[in-house]
Amino acid sequence: MAVAHPFADLIGFSVSERTAERCVTELTLEEKHLNPNGVVHGGVLYTLADTGMGGALMSALPEGHYCATIEIKIAYFRPAQTGTVRCTTRLVHLGRRTASLESTLELEGKTLARAYGTFMILQQP
Repeated sequence: MAVAHPFADLIGFSVSERTAERCVTELTLEEKHLNPNGVVHGGVLYTLADTGMGGALMSALPEGHYCATIEIKIAYFRPAQTGTVRCTTRLVHLGRRTASLESTLELEGKTLARAYGTFMILQQP
């Protein structure tokens, strides 16, 4: 059963794959995703990476645990205007209290951006 994700619905992206320690998010670019310069807004790419990181980490956590973003660094390499952006995330390190992840955002085989993140691991009360 799919989990409701209101923010994903607002932006228009989807989680197309989620397996152990890996997550893929995708977004077909529309005019609403562009900045005033006519290229995809950096926050849109950041959103795909942040969501992918959370999805990859959640797939690796035991039941009763969840995660929260501590920080994400993202480097943008090229602009995009149209097409479908694919963000592939992998878990790099899983500790007891934190985890590190890496996301690569691509369009038509070309890297748009790469992000590195640290997440806190929490246990539900």
